[in-house]
Amino acid sequence: MKKLFAILAVAIIPVVMFAQEAAAPQQEKGHELVKRYFIEGGAEFMSLVLIALILGLAVAIERIITLGLATTNSKKFLASIDAELAKGNVEGAKEICKATRGPIASICYQGLARLNEGIDIVEKSLVSYGSVQMGLLEKGLSWLSLFIALAPMLGFMGTVIGMIGAFDAIAAAGDISPTVVAGGIKVALLTTVFGLIAAIILQIFYNYIVSKVDSLVNDMEDSSITFVDLIVKYKLAK
Repeated sequence: MKKLFAILAVAIIPVVMFAQEAAAPQQEKGHELVKRYFIEGGAEFMSLVLIALILGLAVAIERIITLGLATTNSKKFLASIDAELAKGNVEGAKEICKATRGPIASICYQGLARLNEGIDIVEKSLVSYGSVQMGLLEKGLSWLSLFIALAPMLGFMGTVIGMIGAFDAIAAAGDISPTVVAGGIKVALLTTVFGLIAAIILQIFYNYIVSKVDSLVNDMEDSSITFVDLIVKYKLAK
């Protein structure tokens, strides 16, 4: 029982020390505290966690910019297409599609290019090209998921290796005193903290991107239905 309590003390004391230091912002500014803890965590695993965070953020920012550029005012776009098709000006509608960025304009252009093949072919082309556009919108999400999973795992690995080092220190000293291993356990816990922080940041970006993709896909589906209705309305498909 004495050994059990001693081991519990060894594990708890570094956590208490970490909480007390984090609760003293008047002594150190936030970024200085983070910098010190990052250095204390060790370059081996902390650097890997940082690399996972940077790469994940790069993917997330690229996706956010791309999805932002893919977003268009679908109602205004379809109103312009409606106006051209009402006059029977299919080429004018195609020019509007070419001049408009985003997946909706690309899908509508594919439909306009196949008007001579019948309404069934138009609908199939809209579905097929819509799947292609959805794949492009979801590009890079698998990498972002990888970095979300990788960051805490690297942190946990650093913690396990740090705990092994702590117990090696106990074996070398022949003493289970908390002062022998408190520093090593604190370093081990820091890798887990930073790994979880990195994963939380990336998870927020991931959820935002997924919601943006879902919104664009829903808009694509609604616009495709409206586009087919316009073709049927003006009897353009042969």
